[in-house]
Amino acid sequence: MTASFRREMGTNLTVKDLLEILDKIAAFGLAEQWDNVGLMVGDPGKQIQGVLVALDPTEEVLAETKECAADCIITHHPLIFNPLKAIYINQPQGRFLSQALKNEISVIGCHSNLDQAVGGVNDVLATSLGMVDARVLAPTGNDQDAAESPAALDIGFGRVGRLAETLSRKAFIERLCAVFNLPALRVAGRIPADISTVAVCGGSGSELAEAALARGAQVYITGEVKHSTARWAEASGFCIIDAGHFATENPVVKSLVKMLEGIFAERGMSIPVQPSAKQQDPFTYHQPGV
Repeated sequence: MTASFRREMGTNLTVKDLLEILDKIAAFGLAEQWDNVGLMVGDPGKQIQGVLVALDPTEEVLAETKECAADCIITHHPLIFNPLKAIYINQPQGRFLSQALKNEISVIGCHSNLDQAVGGVNDVLATSLGMVDARVLAPTGNDQDAAESPAALDIGFGRVGRLAETLSRKAFIERLCAVFNLPALRVAGRIPADISTVAVCGGSGSELAEAALARGAQVYITGEVKHSTARWAEASGFCIIDAGHFATENPVVKSLVKMLEGIFAERGMSIPVQPSAKQQDPFTYHQPGV
């Protein structure tokens, strides 16, 4: 992938340079119309000293950025999603914005563009689960340039494909819990005794459940499954596993860090880039009496 990024430039990296790199990785033009991606806070001409990558733009991540002497945050979920009518600095988002501006920390969001892109959220998720020959579950062709080429078939939400080896129900659940670092999984419908073909969609993917069944998946793995979708799966004899929003998207963080490290090294840049070491799933599991 990094060969396409070669160009003559110095060893400095500006916010604008980083935006251009990210646009090559996951074109901002792929973002859905309802989304907000790109630079949320910052000066495009400012030189970057270090980058922290995380799933969510939280105050914890902002503090971690300052601790590691970075001055740029890349998150999957956008800091500013809906238009702001007011900023209250005694509220979480307002405090984040106030501190980011005060400390001159740039904030960039790569959301639905990173969901759909080749090598993005869903390809990383499919690879982490041991899927091979994964294909796009719901092609979008949202980008006009991409839509005019055969490569558009590689762009879209979700992935469907076969596992490198057929797994028993027990082995499959053990793999999912290990990959997602979860003690248990929410399951709608019955898990097949043997599993060879699966579909995935990082984040909230209830709306693609029927497409997963239609594309021949035995199991569909996503997050934030609606109650009505779970009932549909139960009645249809189809298995849906709700592994949570965070767990199904967070694997892309380390993958994006590796891509940026490779590109920076190719350009002769010694810009530190690292994944958040502190951000965890906002949901935890508690046993009775604990």
